[in-house]
Amino acid sequence: MQRVLEPEVMDTAEEADGYDSMDHSEPNANFVARLIELGARGRMLDIGTGPGHIPLLVCERIPSARVVGVDLSKHMLRHAERHRLGSRFADRIEFRLADAKGLDFADGSFDCVYSNTILHHIPDPRPFLAEAWRVLKPGGVLLIRDLFRPSDLERANELVRLHASGADEYQQGLFRASLCAAFEPDELRALAREAGLAAEVTLDTDRHMSLQTRAKR
Repeated sequence: MQRVLEPEVMDTAEEADGYDSMDHSEPNANFVARLIELGARGRMLDIGTGPGHIPLLVCERIPSARVVGVDLSKHMLRHAERHRLGSRFADRIEFRLADAKGLDFADGSFDCVYSNTILHHIPDPRPFLAEAWRVLKPGGVLLIRDLFRPSDLERANELVRLHASGADEYQQGLFRASLCAAFEPDELRALAREAGLAAEVTLDTDRHMSLQTRAKR
């Protein structure tokens, strides 16, 4: 199946509200568990934080974590700030409006850089990957997880039935579009090499893959 692009920024109130209301608890918990397994700690950058669900989990599970979450969608950040203010981790999290392809941080600013499911939104993600690598401290943890593209539309529809049966029609459509916009594992490996990243690609579930590095002690 050929890649079918979707909008780079989910910046309407409907998109942000719909995404925030979806149940991402299981994949988010698995994502944070992987961060812990890789040795994530200290100052962390969440690129494409969306409604800010993951920084809350990170701060709950990793006592040393302080998270800066960035996103290009003002509507997503509105939800993220609401969640931050309602949490007990408000003083360990901050959110900023920023473009993943051009980050306003110095080289090596973060002990950990992570991103969850924004890769498929970017037509050419090499600048994003290069920026994530640039702001990561040498020997730090990188975790970029995304969906991977199914072989055909029939398989995409099967994944929607398996994992979004309880969602409404609009939310199922968002998930299907994301699957169709995602990269294949070999495509991600090639993009990472071209962007200068020394990281491995792993297949995590029937729909998720990760580009990752472990902490060097």
